[in-house]
Amino acid sequence: MDGSLPDEATRDVGGNGFAVYVHVPFCASRCGYCDFNTYTATELGGGASRDEYAATVLRELDLAAKVIQPRRVDTVFVGGGTPTLLSARDLGTILEGVDRTWGLAADAEVTTEANPESVSPSYLRELRSAGFTRISLGMQSSAEHVLRVLDRKHTAGRAPQAAQEARDAGFEHVNLDLIYGTPGETAEDFERSLRTVIDAGVDHVSAYALIVEDGTRMAVRMRRGELPYPEDDVAADRYLAAEQALAAAGFQWYEVSNWARRDAECRHNLLYWTGADWWGLGPGAHSHVGGVRWWNVKHPSAYAQRLADGVSPGHGRELLTAEDRHVEDVMLRVRLRDGIALARVDAAAAARALADGLLEPEAYRAGRLVLTLQGRLLADAVIRDVIA
Repeated sequence: MDGSLPDEATRDVGGNGFAVYVHVPFCASRCGYCDFNTYTATELGGGASRDEYAATVLRELDLAAKVIQPRRVDTVFVGGGTPTLLSARDLGTILEGVDRTWGLAADAEVTTEANPESVSPSYLRELRSAGFTRISLGMQSSAEHVLRVLDRKHTAGRAPQAAQEARDAGFEHVNLDLIYGTPGETAEDFERSLRTVIDAGVDHVSAYALIVEDGTRMAVRMRRGELPYPEDDVAADRYLAAEQALAAAGFQWYEVSNWARRDAECRHNLLYWTGADWWGLGPGAHSHVGGVRWWNVKHPSAYAQRLADGVSPGHGRELLTAEDRHVEDVMLRVRLRDGIALARVDAAAAARALADGLLEPEAYRAGRLVLTLQGRLLADAVIRDVIA
């Protein structure tokens, strides 16, 4: 109840890097495809307030400080939800709390997600002054009819405009997110979206195939026959188009769904993908320290009440075995451009993948498993086969 961890989990906290994730669970409206732990004003009920949220997160930080003391905080990522529904001052207050509690590294990467319509030039300048260095904007598409299917509220032109405003405000890195394979999206629509992100002058692009999650409005519409289900072949074609356009514009893939210009990779996500420690603040946030993973209660009211009562908001946890950690490490590292040492995977399965053209021969000869473009299309299958 006090959030304490086993001694063996806290012996070298942050030895491989330490990150802080802050979950902001508020949204102005719910997108049709979204199954994240987010709440609109009508869904919140009593006991949860945006105005008091920063103070509530600081209470969890007070608890966390009694549990671990990492060497430093390398990265902070504020996600949601729509973090920028909070005031820039509140986001700055949370960041100050992280620095006061554990100490930000001098070169810490500090990211917030944002919906394009939720920020303005003055808001972005205030965020930058508060210490945020990176912003990730949810563009999804440059086609108005695709945005309508996704239940997005911004116009097609707002995302690139917000990206320019972020650059003008002094953000070191700006990302635009894309979703491909939405019902009704044409190849031409996606090509225009790619051209829009390239022309926006950003240094990072994330592109994800639409996944229809049970319980979402979009899933209901598809079951009713109002929308067709996404097609795997279409998703593959979109991915190939993304690789071609982004590579030609100077971006390089470094994770299956992420491309960046030189030195613009998201360091926070790389810490996740390479097995670092992190503390997740906020309702429903997940954490991992020294082979222990835990997650907070999901509803903001329950989260706030637990902290007001002076107890951990943790809802459950698991102690990862050596085998668990190996499997997760392979699952994540195979998706990276750096790949994984061949000694850590099944040799026969890796040889088959090489013969099928799914692995880079030069990397293979150097003792590493690195996916080819075709291998990236079949990454999940390769991972299943090579887990030793």
